[in-house]
Amino acid sequence: MKITAKLDEIYKIAELLPRQGIVILQGNLASGKTTLVKEIARLHGLTQEITSPTFSVMQSYEDRIFHYDIYQNGIDALLTNGLFENLLQDGLHLVEWGDERLENLLKKYELKYIKVIIKTIENTREYEVVCA
Repeated sequence: MKITAKLDEIYKIAELLPRQGIVILQGNLASGKTTLVKEIARLHGLTQEITSPTFSVMQSYEDRIFHYDIYQNGIDALLTNGLFENLLQDGLHLVEWGDERLENLLKKYELKYIKVIIKTIENTREYEVVCA
């Protein structure tokens, strides 16, 4: 499913996503991955500041939303830091920069996930939501 939305309409995408499970966020730099995570957190009632975990790899919000950024080292960042097992925990796992290697690993362990592909088109974003 593809949805085109202005930045101030990002709530439309956040409302479509599950409250539990794994969501892979793909898009170029500054495409709005962390902005989408912030909106998802807001819809879940979180009030704390949400920032990209670029250097820490993972941040947990109230032990129910887990935010990963694997831009620096890809799936190896999850594996090396023992964070892949976190994806088995209850909660919503939002993974920025998840790629084909991560998808293959999730499939290997029969873990279902949703992928959101974000494309920047002038003042809008196009969001493609893919269920795997």
